[in-house]
Amino acid sequence: MSAAPSMPSVQAPQSSAAHGAKLSSTPRWGMVIDLNRCVGCQTCTIACKHANDTQPGVQWRRVIDVEFGTFPDVERVFMVVGCQHCAEPPCVPVCPTGATRRRDDGLVTMNYDQCIGCASCVVACPYQARTIAHDHSWYYGVETAQENHSRHREREGVAQKCTFCIDKIDQAMDRDLTPGIDWDVTPACAASCIAQAIHFGNLNDPASNISQLVRDEPYFRMHEELGADPQIRYLYSTPAVPGRDLMPEDLGDGRLDDLENALVGKRQQFWDWRAAMNWCFGGLSSGAVVMLWLWSLYMPIVPASHAAFNFLFAILMAAGLFFVFFKIGWKSRFWRAVLRPQTSWMSRELWAALLFGSAALISLVWPHGLFFAWVGVAALLFLVCQAKILQTARGIPNWRLPLMPWIVIATGLLEGTSLLGLIAASQLPAPFLGGRDTAVTILPIAGVAFVFLNASLWTGYRMSARDAGIGPLSRAVIEKASLFLDLVGHGLPLLMFLSAFFLPDSAATFLVIGGAAAIVGGIFKKFTLIVGAGYEQGYALAMLPQRGSGTKAVPGLSNIKSSPAPTRVYASGS
Repeated sequence: MSAAPSMPSVQAPQSSAAHGAKLSSTPRWGMVIDLNRCVGCQTCTIACKHANDTQPGVQWRRVIDVEFGTFPDVERVFMVVGCQHCAEPPCVPVCPTGATRRRDDGLVTMNYDQCIGCASCVVACPYQARTIAHDHSWYYGVETAQENHSRHREREGVAQKCTFCIDKIDQAMDRDLTPGIDWDVTPACAASCIAQAIHFGNLNDPASNISQLVRDEPYFRMHEELGADPQIRYLYSTPAVPGRDLMPEDLGDGRLDDLENALVGKRQQFWDWRAAMNWCFGGLSSGAVVMLWLWSLYMPIVPASHAAFNFLFAILMAAGLFFVFFKIGWKSRFWRAVLRPQTSWMSRELWAALLFGSAALISLVWPHGLFFAWVGVAALLFLVCQAKILQTARGIPNWRLPLMPWIVIATGLLEGTSLLGLIAASQLPAPFLGGRDTAVTILPIAGVAFVFLNASLWTGYRMSARDAGIGPLSRAVIEKASLFLDLVGHGLPLLMFLSAFFLPDSAATFLVIGGAAAIVGGIFKKFTLIVGAGYEQGYALAMLPQRGSGTKAVPGLSNIKSSPAPTRVYASGS
């Protein structure tokens, strides 16, 4: 039986007193969308395109077409989606350049001249509201004079999204007009809606049009459980016909593993194999440096050798960051990525890499314990930053689990230990790691400990995936990968490390086999988590209008007689 994913809470109508308490001189712009009124005509999407000159394949405002049930018990709902202009937007703190911000009036804005196109905000958004168009495309396949005239080159290669037609709202203040009431200064989607399903206004004004709507009618907010505080409310009932709860069949894996279902998130394409390579090289190098530093605290290491290996690991770390450099949309702006260490883990990662690299270079000239400690701490910070970058990408459910940072850190430490094992195997009985007896004793013990830790974390991750809200598509990828990971990434290294400990005469061979298997397993794990299982959050409805046929019909109209032949109903996005 499939566990239902967590759903946003339903809000009851609010009293006038409750709304009066929100009165503020600063407006809070928001939308109310009536699911009973939307007819799926797509007028709002076309109006948005016309007003904002978005190129083919880029839609800031969309209407998804969702069907529930199987014949004859079916229902169809049209849902308007786009940027929710959250009060706690997940896209803002992750931005390494400060290109995306939240204004005092609640509008989440984009500065295209600051954005580097790293896609951190895209994967952080749980509403699939952001996109990046790296190349310009033409509606007729070839350049036209009209399209060239309206082309927005500043949006190419950077993140873009709905702005609630911010230019109109700013004009309203100067013209003494009211957005949501005066059409000239109302967002294009709301102003063009033929069914009056989209309402825009000031949520801080209890007398505004949308404040009255949410005061009088129950509503829900999408993915409210994620803590973003979205500012689009969805009405689902009418005075004559209350809405209905979702049924178990509406939420089962049979629907949520169907890519034809418009509610189901697709596999993210923004952080591809190039991003995964950063985690692979970064985890391997930083883990090795941390373990080498910890080793040096207890065992003698030739300082020159210690400095040389730190420098080689720094090159390995730089190689991972180089892959990310090739992924960003505006490479000439890459330096801006260091500007937001106060909130962005990506900025912190780069600062940790700079600290790491500078200390590694200095230690080549002055191989002193102070700089070895500097390198070790910076490497640990880099590993922690990589772990937190994934967890703060809240738009990808399998990344934001509490176990994710620990998985990334533990994997890096196992990979680092394994890499030292490979080095030690080629050097035995050279003294740079404390000699043969030390290497064959300590490295296998550390390897066994980290294999057990990684296997335990991965098992806990798998077992908690369903309850944590990871969808069936991601879970299927994780389950499929687990057999290889348990055999090659955990089982084989465990056997080899134990053999190296109990059979020290053949320790070099066992360390090479076990270390190589652990590194391969770590790389496979990261590609699985980032590329293979990285499905977007998708959309969700907490309640539905009561309409359709059969059991889903308006109360009193459910006795419709139809052919008994069942047919699976699919849903498709616009």
